[in-house]
Amino acid sequence: MDFSTLGTEVSNPYIFKGSEQKPFLAPRGVHLVNNMLFVSDTGQNRVFIWKKLPDTLHQEPDVVLGQQDVEGSGRNAGGAVTAQSLHYPSGIWSDGQRLIVADAWNHRVLIWHQLPTKHGQAADVVLGQPNFDSNEVNVKGISKDPTARSMHWPYGVFSDGKQLWVADTGNRRILYYKTIPLENYAAADKVIGKPDFSTRDYENNQPIWPYSIKINADGVLAVADTQFYRTLIWSNWETAFNTSADIIIGQPDFDACGQNQFGLFPDAHTLNWTYDVCFYKKGLLVNDTGNSRLLYFEKIPETNNKTADAVIGKRDFKTGSENKDTIVGTNSSLYWPFSICAQDEKLIVADTGNHRLAIMNLLL
Repeated sequence: MDFSTLGTEVSNPYIFKGSEQKPFLAPRGVHLVNNMLFVSDTGQNRVFIWKKLPDTLHQEPDVVLGQQDVEGSGRNAGGAVTAQSLHYPSGIWSDGQRLIVADAWNHRVLIWHQLPTKHGQAADVVLGQPNFDSNEVNVKGISKDPTARSMHWPYGVFSDGKQLWVADTGNRRILYYKTIPLENYAAADKVIGKPDFSTRDYENNQPIWPYSIKINADGVLAVADTQFYRTLIWSNWETAFNTSADIIIGQPDFDACGQNQFGLFPDAHTLNWTYDVCFYKKGLLVNDTGNSRLLYFEKIPETNNKTADAVIGKRDFKTGSENKDTIVGTNSSLYWPFSICAQDEKLIVADTGNHRLAIMNLLL
């Protein structure tokens, strides 16, 4: 089992399929902190928590959210939206004490201020909606303009433990909160990608479809901007409120928007439906979902259209699309990976199309 790496060294790779009673279905969010594993099992409308990173093919979770037990899977647990329910959970963040989940198709973000300890535990705070019983797009419907309090398909969340960023994907913007809110329906303090909170139109030099946000210890901001097949980099996240990105990965300039830059095959500098990015050591990993691979940049690029140094999930830079030789899952390749996270040398990939996690020690 090697996950078909090029220019990388991977040790002890293995796959994890979640609960043996009811395994993953299209997991789209993964987060690892203090050896605790959090997974958004998106296709079954639930979030799993393992107090210790599993090391076998199947392991029952310690806590299930969004459902009352491991076997539940209905959207909003088969009923109306509540403080306990989920519908298409995606991005996920925790510091081991608190938990934040992007409850995307309920158009809200849920916050637990203490780590949940029991199945189906209710969230403490909801953002994007005035209460736990509502889930309309932008509160008043899709025809209404957004506000500093509303959301439309929030897919990504990130925090440094003090501040909070939300990829409000359907509104084509990123919401910023100076502190992690303690009250429902809190207004964002600033917005990235728009001149104000009510604007819906967009320009090519703004995030078009921001799906995830990551910020490293040096304050570098990376945004997976899916619809233009690119990742946007700001050298200082504080400048993102009023300036365009400093660097583009996957495209030569802001006007370019081609899948694999309109090539028949991918290359070391192209992207196709990128959904996540992860800082690793002095560089970063970019989740090139449509090409079913990860691109590794040894250093954060300083120029547009930079060539990657290594690839994970494919035997070379020219191979893309689905699994290596077939459309079914294999032990040596990835299929539509959506989310990635790294802790020390450990890399975890939500291998969504294969309904599993790929876990490996990554030495680069």
